[in-house]
Amino acid sequence: MSLRLQINLIIAVLMSLFIGTVVYQLVQDTRSSVREEIEGSNQVAAQLFTRVSWVYDVAGLRGMLSFLDQLGRVRANDVFLYDPAGTLVYASPPPTYKSGRDAPRWFARLVSPVPQREEIRLGDGRLVVQANSSRAVLDGWDTLSRLLWIGAIALAVINAAVFWLTGRVLKPLRTVVKGLQRMEQGDYQARLPSLTGREGRLMSAAFNRTAQAVADSAAAQKLASEARQRLQENRELTQMIQAHIEEERRSIARELHDELGQSITAIKSIGLSILQRSDRRDERVSEAAQLIVDTAGRMYDAVHEMIPRLRPFALDSFGLSDALTDLAGEWRTRHPEVEMRLQIDEPLPQLDDAITTCAYRIVQEALINALRHARATRIDVALGVEPESLVVRVADNGIGPPPDWDQPGHYGVRGMRERAAALGGTFDFDRGEPAGTHVTVRLPLAAQA
Repeated sequence: MSLRLQINLIIAVLMSLFIGTVVYQLVQDTRSSVREEIEGSNQVAAQLFTRVSWVYDVAGLRGMLSFLDQLGRVRANDVFLYDPAGTLVYASPPPTYKSGRDAPRWFARLVSPVPQREEIRLGDGRLVVQANSSRAVLDGWDTLSRLLWIGAIALAVINAAVFWLTGRVLKPLRTVVKGLQRMEQGDYQARLPSLTGREGRLMSAAFNRTAQAVADSAAAQKLASEARQRLQENRELTQMIQAHIEEERRSIARELHDELGQSITAIKSIGLSILQRSDRRDERVSEAAQLIVDTAGRMYDAVHEMIPRLRPFALDSFGLSDALTDLAGEWRTRHPEVEMRLQIDEPLPQLDDAITTCAYRIVQEALINALRHARATRIDVALGVEPESLVVRVADNGIGPPPDWDQPGHYGVRGMRERAAALGGTFDFDRGEPAGTHVTVRLPLAAQA
């Protein structure tokens, strides 16, 4: 139900209650006035006929009939004359006032008083005076009818006027509703003109501010959605690139180990053979052969140091636990002055290559940062499993990250974060207390294919 119709209905109900109250009061007044009229006229008629009973005594029944004929009707009373035998010899004429009309019976029963009857003895005859309220009731009915007609007309006219006026007053609301419907349909550029009236201007201004805020929010959400989509695409691309890089590293490491390693070994063997055959007879040949042997040895050592950095064979052959153990042992050998502790909660679940590589590279990068940049003297590495997550923790007691570690050009921490995010994991990089750095990574095991 519309607000306009509700207002009309309220006014109609209030007016109906008012008219009903007036009608009720009018009925009560009509009942009182009819009762007073009947009682008064009955008493007057009874007193009149009591006083003129001498007419009957003097002139008898005939004289009384002549008197009554000349008297006619006495107000709101019916007069009946009975002879000594009880025969009705006279009845007063019907009322001429509003003759031919009567009030409805229900109304007459509602307002008519209890019928009053007075009987006067006239010698052997009797005179009956009976109150007749039909004319007074008819007057009350006519008054009530006029009031009802006036009330009905007033109700119709006032409601029509109110309906028209509320339509004009509520016109700004219809404009607001149309604007809201446009916004509901996705038209966030909908704006309202300046509406009439103080409240109308306030509503239009508030609506336009709200519409602008919704439009800005929708645009921001669209941009955020596009940014999330691009970020997801970039992460997928990054993950694909990293997987490709790891595969290339694995291939290069294998080539270095199998092909270049064998070639360097062959070169070294040739140098040793030349050195043995020269038997130091030709110093220049011996020196050249020795140089070849020494250079091949250095190349072999460099290649075998490079292979674990490219792709440790333990990671593919024995798993993450052994690969991290080898990595920690290698760093202990290189930096004996640093206390390094490795804790692995065995047994680890079966991990796929993506999670294994991600965890290993994050630990590797964290160790590099702690040893080369933070100047740490103690490093703790922990690997464990929480419900549905692989947790990697690396903590050191170094000087902590520099203030500009998150600025462009510093890719170590960003690389670790992106590796974790690409697999749907979390990355926390915090300063330790009182010093040092804490790296905590959680990789969801559900990310495994």
